[in-house]
Amino acid sequence: MSTSLILPLVLIIAMLFFMSRNQKKQRARQEEMKNNLKSGAHVVTIGGMHAVVESVDTEKQTVDLNAEGVILTFDLTAIRTVKTAEATQATQAASAAATDDSTAPKEVSESTTDSPSTATQTESEK
Repeated sequence: MSTSLILPLVLIIAMLFFMSRNQKKQRARQEEMKNNLKSGAHVVTIGGMHAVVESVDTEKQTVDLNAEGVILTFDLTAIRTVKTAEATQATQAASAAATDDSTAPKEVSESTTDSPSTATQTESEK
């Protein structure tokens, strides 16, 4: 084999090695997350639903999620992320602030924009 063929072959093998290594690390993190999943944890599913874990069935590989009073059963593979306590508190604070703003009466301000007829009059006056 010539050196012009060896270098690309070595690069391809190195690239495949690093890709498989990263996949193994990611798979290990996902397995650890699923094994440490407990009742009361805040999670996000692969569909984007935010919920709280009610129970975990390791035999059936399912998890029951409480989404604002609705209990849904998902496969463990449907859990994308488990939120940290800080992220959960920030989300709850933001939702509390949003509900406070929505219940408060809104002030009506006078419109400062000119109507088209007023704008036409000012242009013709100039």
